[in-house]
Amino acid sequence: MPETLELPNGDVVSPEDVFLYNDYPYRLVWSDGDHAFELSPLYWGDSGMDVPFPDREALVDQWEADSRGLLTDEEWAGWLDDASDDPRFDDEEVAQLAAELPTDWEPAGDESESGGGLRDRLGL
Repeated sequence: MPETLELPNGDVVSPEDVFLYNDYPYRLVWSDGDHAFELSPLYWGDSGMDVPFPDREALVDQWEADSRGLLTDEEWAGWLDDASDDPRFDDEEVAQLAAELPTDWEPAGDESESGGGLRDRLGL
């Protein structure tokens, strides 16, 4: 079984990487069953919502314009800003995604009375 998969945009991902597929964060899961691999939604993984693919060509066929692959910290923060304003996502889902995504995002307007930021997260 390969360790990595090349996404249609050229990014190479492993099961540890989080990437944007059809405007949602996913991880790669290699399959032992009828499919070569699955894309598991970061928050909804193992809930029956994984997307199975028999091969890379099937992924290429289903790769839509809002699939961007690996994102920078700043791009994930922007995605979380958008998700926090999107009625499809509740606060718990956004908070869980923020905890998993490779970014230091904090919700806008969610600062404590002491000013928020890194010092507050560290308890200083």
